[in-house]
Amino acid sequence: MSTIDTAPHRPGPRAWAALVAAEGKMVVRDTAGLIIPLGLPLLILVMNGMGVFGEASVGGVSVFELYVMPLVLTIVIATVGVVNMPSFLAYYRRTHVLRRLAVTPAHPGMILTAQVVVSLVQSLVGVALAVTAAMLFFDVGVPDRLGAALAVFGLAALTMYALGLLVAAVAPTGNAAVAIGLTLFFALGATGGMFGPTDNLPAPLAAVGESLPFGAAVQAMGRAWADMDQNPAHLVAMGAAILVSTAVAVRFFRWE
Repeated sequence: MSTIDTAPHRPGPRAWAALVAAEGKMVVRDTAGLIIPLGLPLLILVMNGMGVFGEASVGGVSVFELYVMPLVLTIVIATVGVVNMPSFLAYYRRTHVLRRLAVTPAHPGMILTAQVVVSLVQSLVGVALAVTAAMLFFDVGVPDRLGAALAVFGLAALTMYALGLLVAAVAPTGNAAVAIGLTLFFALGATGGMFGPTDNLPAPLAAVGESLPFGAAVQAMGRAWADMDQNPAHLVAMGAAILVSTAVAVRFFRWE
C-alpha cells in the first residue's frame, strides 16, 4: 500500500536564488537607494582626500588612512544597513507581502535573509569602488594585517545590519523606516566623526561618540587599516550594539 508524503516542501537552492535575484532587482530599481550608498562615499572620499592627502598623523600614519578611509567604509555599510534595508522590510510588512509568504512554503524569514544578502553585495560593491578610487588617486595600499582588517570590517557591517533590523522592527511603513534610519544615521555620524574627526569635538562628546556604533566602527577600522593595536572598548561597543539591537528587533518585529 502506497503512502502519501505529508512532509512540508522546503524551498531549494533555485527558490533561494530566485528570491535573492528578485530582491536584487528591487534594489536596482530604487535609484536613490542604489546611488547614494555608492556615490556619496566616493564624493566624501575625494573631498576629504584632496584636503588631507599627504598629511601625517601620530606615528607617521597618514590622516587619509587613519580617518578618511574608515569613515568612507563606515558610511557605505551604514547607509545600506541602517537606511536602505529597513525601508524594504517595512514596506513588505505594510503591503502584506510577509503575511502572504507565511501561507506558502517560503517562510517570511527567507525574504529577510535575501535582503541581507543583497544589502551585503551592495555594501561590497560600494567598498570596492571606494578602495579602488583610494588606490588609484591617493596612493593607498591594502592593510598589512588584511585578515584583522577584514574581521573588523565584518564586525562593523554586522553592527549596522543589526541596527537596520531594529529600525525595520519599529517602523510601521517604508517611509517611516527611511526617516528613522536617516535620523539614526546622522545622529550617530555627527558624534562619530562624519563631519570631522572626533578630536575636534568636546572631550565628553567625543568619548560618547566613540562608544556608539558609528564612531566605534570608524575608530576600529582606522586602527586596523593603519596596522595599529585595537582599542578593546571599540570592539566591545560594536558587539554590545549587535546584541542589544538584535534582541530588541526580535522582541518587536512583526510579520504583519
